[in-house]
Amino acid sequence: GLLRTAAGVALASGVATAQAPTGDALRPVPVRVGMCDWSLGKTGDVTAVQLAYQCGLDGVEASVTFPDRTRSLRNPEHLRAYRDACHKYGIQVPSVALGVLNSEPLKSEPKTALWVADSIGIAEKLGATCMLIAFFGRGEIDMQDREGVTRIVEVLRELAPRAADAGVELGLENTLSAEDNLRILEQVNHPSVMVYYDPGNSAPRGRDCPAEIRALKGKVCQVHLKNGDHLLSEKGIVDCQPFAAALKETGYDGWYVLETSSPSGDLVADTRKNAEYVRATF
Repeated sequence: GLLRTAAGVALASGVATAQAPTGDALRPVPVRVGMCDWSLGKTGDVTAVQLAYQCGLDGVEASVTFPDRTRSLRNPEHLRAYRDACHKYGIQVPSVALGVLNSEPLKSEPKTALWVADSIGIAEKLGATCMLIAFFGRGEIDMQDREGVTRIVEVLRELAPRAADAGVELGLENTLSAEDNLRILEQVNHPSVMVYYDPGNSAPRGRDCPAEIRALKGKVCQVHLKNGDHLLSEKGIVDCQPFAAALKETGYDGWYVLETSSPSGDLVADTRKNAEYVRATF
């Protein structure tokens, strides 16, 4: 929590926070709300920053795209433009995301370990304190696949110290139970490897999300929030009230990153409503 609390408050480039501390003694860090750039319709695009500002958000989860470097954050000019936009609009980058790992799995493709290593440096330059390492689609983790799990663990062990030096936590987002995620974390055995929790991945599988959050206490680096074709305040995938209560109980003080849709077709208005709901609920 200390790493996210201190380093996540401002970008490395000196960008001011978009939301000032409230002074609430019960919450030393204000609720900070970001959004995935792909949910903004701007995957890897610098224009996501201005749109996030228009939506009343505090930050953007920025995608690091591969293999094309032209419009990727791997391109120094594009990275510089992204930092400049963040400074202009007062938007932070709480995390970078490697969605490419869903089609090019970390468990089987040697080049992807290099992609994660490269992205640690990008995260550091953007002031991000978390990297979303995705395990969906072809990249989904099967705990019965010993070879695949072993490779994932070995890569994470190798890269965790580098991530720690950069002030970045490696967040595993997947379809596994809290118990299986803890098994992987125990094998890696490094504090910089944590869980990127999304109740939208667990609730449809019949899991008790508040119970999972309690089981993962101190191991969650960031949280995604989604609710299908509904606003977060409406009945849908996740019952946010008990989920929020569990996070408060465990002392979670990290970012909430929206992976939401736009039910009305007005992305800005719907996102503002979702962000306001998160700030009021979490």
